Amino acid sequence: MKIGILTRNENSWCSAQLKEAILRRGLQPICFSFPRIMARVGFKPEASLEDINILRDIGAIIVRPIGRGSLEEIIFRMDLLHRLQRLGLYILNPPSAIERSVDKYYTLALLEEAGLPVPRTAVTENAESALKAFHELGGDVVLKPIFGSRGVGSTRISDPNVAERIFRALEFQHQVMYLQEFIEHGNYDLRIFVLGGQVLAAMRRFSPNSWKTNISLGATPIPYKPTVEIEELAIKAAEVLGCEVAGVDILESSRGPLIIELNSQPGWRGLQTVTSFNIADEIIKYVIGRVVR
Repeated sequence: MKIGILTRNENSWCSAQLKEAILRRGLQPICFSFPRIMARVGFKPEASLEDINILRDIGAIIVRPIGRGSLEEIIFRMDLLHRLQRLGLYILNPPSAIERSVDKYYTLALLEEAGLPVPRTAVTENAESALKAFHELGGDVVLKPIFGSRGVGSTRISDPNVAERIFRALEFQHQVMYLQEFIEHGNYDLRIFVLGGQVLAAMRRFSPNSWKTNISLGATPIPYKPTVEIEELAIKAAEVLGCEVAGVDILESSRGPLIIELNSQPGWRGLQTVTSFNIADEIIKYVIGRVVR
């Protein structure tokens, strides 16, 4: 059986780990990106990768980060994933889960509607409204891109004059302003890796010199065994978003744990350093179990 890895860079760490795990199972990894796919309607094959008929020749696809693109490119890519799923191809994560999770506002709104604890957050296109929200959130906020990950573009703002200048500049550029209350968290957070409705692994991410706790920005992974409460929160969050695999980020605050974000295409390089088993092996084992019944 061939297992597809939909990735921008097949030599990236996580994609390479998945390739090796597939090979250890005696299967064939096929790495490709969206621009290499030809989709067809009204004649066969419905989707191909050069001479590979995707529906006939590939047993499953694991989606790694889709990457940036024009509005047309992103819509087409998601439409294509939906079509492949409708025609019977197993995709991890399901395209509907990717769509829900890529948008921070949509993610947080769904989590709150499900009764899960999230930080106070305001989203607007208007600079005056953003400034009002800045004060409502205590005059200390984190401004985040509504799409994006790894902490890139996130900025802490605690000066009202700076806030106003930034908000007006963003409004001029037709940007959406996503403001989240800053939560004192001891410069650490929790990353809970969920797979198939269970917590597979977890870590505490500590950053001694910054409030940002992303491993890619220099934070240190620390072994962590989650409590039952934290496990249940992470599993429920993944379930609400429809994710079979998810990286759930949680802050421990003075008012209890708060779910900050959920990543539907999580990396695990830092997590692997504090995990005794091979995470990629577990992902491939899970995928095979979903395809071969």
